[in-house]
Amino acid sequence: MKCPFCDNPDTKVIDSRPTEEGHAIRRRRGCDRCSKRFTTYEKVEETILMVVKKDGKREAFDRNKLLRGITRACEKRPVSLAVMEGMVDEIERKLNNMMEKEVASDYIGELVMDELKKVDEVSYVRFASVYRQFTDVNTFMKEIEKLVGTHKDK
Repeated sequence: MKCPFCDNPDTKVIDSRPTEEGHAIRRRRGCDRCSKRFTTYEKVEETILMVVKKDGKREAFDRNKLLRGITRACEKRPVSLAVMEGMVDEIERKLNNMMEKEVASDYIGELVMDELKKVDEVSYVRFASVYRQFTDVNTFMKEIEKLVGTHKDK
């Protein structure tokens, strides 16, 4: 790390400690040439995850947008905000573990449905009806029959 005062390329770390949030390391450094001290922060480089929409457009992944969609599906249901945020955390973790720069919106929708199915079946059906664009009652009934079928298998 170059010294910001004299541009000396050789500096040494005097002290290292995590920041309060734990997402970065604070390093106190000293310059061998001018003897001045300065602070640097080291953190993980975050890559921006791009979502590829059905029409081919791309937009940056938005955690809040995902939470809004889940909240809408869980409206007036006994699902706490903490549980919904936990679902978003799990989905975001799965997306980051893929190590991809782009992900299809369809895949994110499937992850949301998987999480909702575990938590609240009514919320799952609500989300699925919008996500899968049910056009009639028969399509809706088929989805419910699949859900009921999974209960019989257990």
